[in-house]
Amino acid sequence: MTQLPPLVVADKVPVHVAVIMDGNGRWARQRLQPRALGHRAGVRSARKVVRAAHKCGVRYLTLFAFSQENWKRPELEVRLLMKLFISTLTREVDALHRNRVRLRFIGDHREFPSELREQMRRATELTRDNDGLQLQVAVGYGGQWDIVQAAQQVVDAGLPVTIENLEARLDTAGIPAPDLLIRTGGESRISNFLLWQLAYTELYFCDTLWPEFVDEHFAAALAWFADRERRFGRVVDVA
Repeated sequence: MTQLPPLVVADKVPVHVAVIMDGNGRWARQRLQPRALGHRAGVRSARKVVRAAHKCGVRYLTLFAFSQENWKRPELEVRLLMKLFISTLTREVDALHRNRVRLRFIGDHREFPSELREQMRRATELTRDNDGLQLQVAVGYGGQWDIVQAAQQVVDAGLPVTIENLEARLDTAGIPAPDLLIRTGGESRISNFLLWQLAYTELYFCDTLWPEFVDEHFAAALAWFADRERRFGRVVDVA
């Protein structure tokens, strides 16, 4: 049996953890380096968190890698990010597959380079039947977009707009809602991420910049989650 890191409570590990990976640019700026260097360092942190989630027994991990709002960034930075996505996928997908990780991508990918879309398709197909950690990468994603596209599908199908019909058409359909959201970088907002899905999620904000976020930080977030009393609107009886 895998030994859990200190602080992690075995019977209170969240099933699904979502992460807003914030702080790459500030990390690079503090070192008088270009933002691209911060994004590359962020990829290394993502790799560490995937391993930590697997080790701790998390079943679903969703990483917010590129929002719809990120298209507003300088053209050069966006172009470098697209190249980084391609190179990271090329380098990481075989290792993820060997470790039984199932990889899928959520978001609107129509504006992505054709090479990247093909890499994403291949990675999804390669890992489709894996039964280990379920890893969702949110790219070109926005929570408002997700709700609107789901609602449009419901309307197009001539169905009533209900909670069940909408949830079945969200880009995360079939994935349980996150139990825990982690946001690094010192900001205390959810930035249009999984707006529907975060309705009852515990929100954990920390000051650590994403490239500095390591296993110990992830374990601390899980320990914080273990101390939360999740009532989902119910009143807990006090003896």
